[in-house]
Amino acid sequence: MDEQRKAVRKMQDYIHAHIFEDISIGDLAGEVMYSPWYARKLFLRHLGVTPAVYIRRLKLSKSALRLRDEQCSVLDVAMDMGFGSTDGYQRAFRREFGCNPKEYANSPVPVWLFTPNLILSEERNVSDMSETRNIFIQVVEKPERKVILKRGIKADEYWSYCKEVGCDVWGLLTSIKSISGEPVCLWLPEHLRKPVTNIYVQGVEVEVDYDGPVPEGFEVITLPAATYLLFRGEPFAEENYVDAIGEIWDAEKKYDPAFIGFAWDDKNPRIQLEPVGERGYIELVPVKRV
Repeated sequence: MDEQRKAVRKMQDYIHAHIFEDISIGDLAGEVMYSPWYARKLFLRHLGVTPAVYIRRLKLSKSALRLRDEQCSVLDVAMDMGFGSTDGYQRAFRREFGCNPKEYANSPVPVWLFTPNLILSEERNVSDMSETRNIFIQVVEKPERKVILKRGIKADEYWSYCKEVGCDVWGLLTSIKSISGEPVCLWLPEHLRKPVTNIYVQGVEVEVDYDGPVPEGFEVITLPAATYLLFRGEPFAEENYVDAIGEIWDAEKKYDPAFIGFAWDDKNPRIQLEPVGERGYIELVPVKRV
C-alpha cells in the first residue's frame, strides 16, 4: 500500500512542478512507471478525483491568484495555463468560482481555491529528525491589522479544526490578499474568544482599513501592533511535519525571553504558518518588553 501512496505523491509532485505546462496521463504514468490506466486508478482511489480534474482545478486556482496579483490579461492567463481558448477558460473559471475572470481581475472577491492535500507516506522517516537541528529565533514587529477569520467550537489545533470547520477554509483564505503573504492559524487569547467558540482559528491578515467583502460565516477582528518572537526550524521532509512542529514547541517551552529583555504576552494570539518542508516550520509567539 505504501508503494501506491508514494506513486500518487510522485504524480502530485510532478503536477505541481509542471502546472504551467500541458500534462497528460501519459506523463504521470511515465513518472511512476505504471500504465496510464493503473496510474489514473491509483490517483482516483487515494485522492477522490481524476488527474484531469485535479490538474484543471489547480490550474484555475493558480490563474485566479495571477489575476488578483498581476496586471495581466485574461487571454494571457488562459494561454499561459494551457487552456485551448479564452472562451473555454472563462467557462471553466465561472464553473469553478461562480464569477467571470475579467470581473474577478477588476474586483477580486474571496473564492474557494483548490488546495489539495499532498499524500504522505505511511512510514515516517524518524532518522532525518534525530540529528542535532537548529532553531532560528528573531524579533519581528506586526502592525495594527484586521484578521478575517472563521471560528469553530472546540478545536485547539489544526486537525480538530479541520474536522469541525473543514479543511477547504484554507483555499478561501488564500484567495484573499494578505499583508503577510499567506493565511495564518491563530491561538486566540481569552479576551478574543467568544463563550462558545474555540481557541484555534484560521484567518487572513489584512490592512486595518480593509473594507472589502467578508465571506459568509466569517468575521473580522482587529489586532493591535505587537512584537513577536519568530521561531523557525530547519527544512524537513513532508512526512516528518509532526516532528518539525514538536521541535518548535519544545524550543518555545524552553526559551526564556527575559534573556533579550522580553516577557511572554498573553494578550495577543500565537500564530502558526502552514508547515512547508522546504522552508521549515514557523510559529510566532507574542512578547512584550519588560
